[in-house]
Amino acid sequence: MKQAIVGFHQDEEQHWVARLACGHQQHVRHDPPWQNRPWTQTAPGRAAAIGETLDCRKCEQGAQRDWVKES
Repeated sequence: MKQAIVGFHQDEEQHWVARLACGHQQHVRHDPPWQNRPWTQTAPGRAAAIGETLDCRKCEQGAQRDWVKES
C-alpha cells in the first residue's frame, strides 16, 4: 500500500528512517550497490522527498502504528 512520506529521523545507527502518513516508519538507507538512495544524504534531498510515496508492508500486514502524529 502506497503511503506518503511526512518526515524523517535517524535511528541509533544513524540510518535515515522515513515517517509515513499511515503512522508507520521505514528505513531509507543509501547503501550502494544494494540500495541507491543518495537523496537521503542531504537535507535538501530529504525535503524534496516529503510527499513522495513508499510501499508500506506494515499496512499490508495490518501492523500497529510505529508513531503517532502530534496534532
